[in-house]
Amino acid sequence: MDTEAPHTERGHSSPREGEGRSRFAFSGVGPRLTLRRAGLLGVVLTVFVLLFSHFAVQPFLIPSRSMEPTLQVGDRVLVNKLAYRFGDPPRRGDLVVFDGTGSFVRERPDGNPIGTVLHGAASALGLAEPSDTDFVKRVVGVGGDDVVCCDAGGRVEVNGVPLEEPYLYPGDAPSKVPFRIVVPLGTLWVMGDHRAHSRDSRDHLGEPGGGMVPVEKVIGRVDWIGWPVSRWGVVGGADG
Repeated sequence: MDTEAPHTERGHSSPREGEGRSRFAFSGVGPRLTLRRAGLLGVVLTVFVLLFSHFAVQPFLIPSRSMEPTLQVGDRVLVNKLAYRFGDPPRRGDLVVFDGTGSFVRERPDGNPIGTVLHGAASALGLAEPSDTDFVKRVVGVGGDDVVCCDAGGRVEVNGVPLEEPYLYPGDAPSKVPFRIVVPLGTLWVMGDHRAHSRDSRDHLGEPGGGMVPVEKVIGRVDWIGWPVSRWGVVGGADG
């Protein structure tokens, strides 16, 4: 009878081959693949950030008070490594990060290579303090400049012109150390904004190099504060 046909069809129906198993047999594959892809993506992103920081923009953790109030302890600044890459030299007022080996610190023997690489990677990501040979200071004099401290008004003079330094830490004198130097070509005379708490070119006057930083040792220019969020913004120079 026609009324039995639906029952017969339902009775002989069966799941498609493999349909019942596929729901359970491969239930763990999805999460494993997802974790693997996430791990691979993390590695790719890390490599990209390291390459980007090596060639273009590098985070730099501020470890001391020497650049207050412009930069504060714990700030993570972004160093523009392309700023001087195409022939544009550092200018007075620029905030620069440089390798002080040979000018601010003596040459040191190589340490643990693995530790050096790991610390360098963490520093490149802005997760660790910079190498103890890296410094951030403000350019006060460039090659050929006659820099004097201090004039009758207690100000630093460059080529006979007194500097207006609104970036100085409130209450700090431009310098309590008197000096007069002519900056050799290809070098920089640099100072911190918190002059009372900054070890800079003034502290190396009697040493080889006289506190001058070779331009070739400049890593880049500090252009932005990237962290904390409350301090996001552009770091401006101040031509003297």
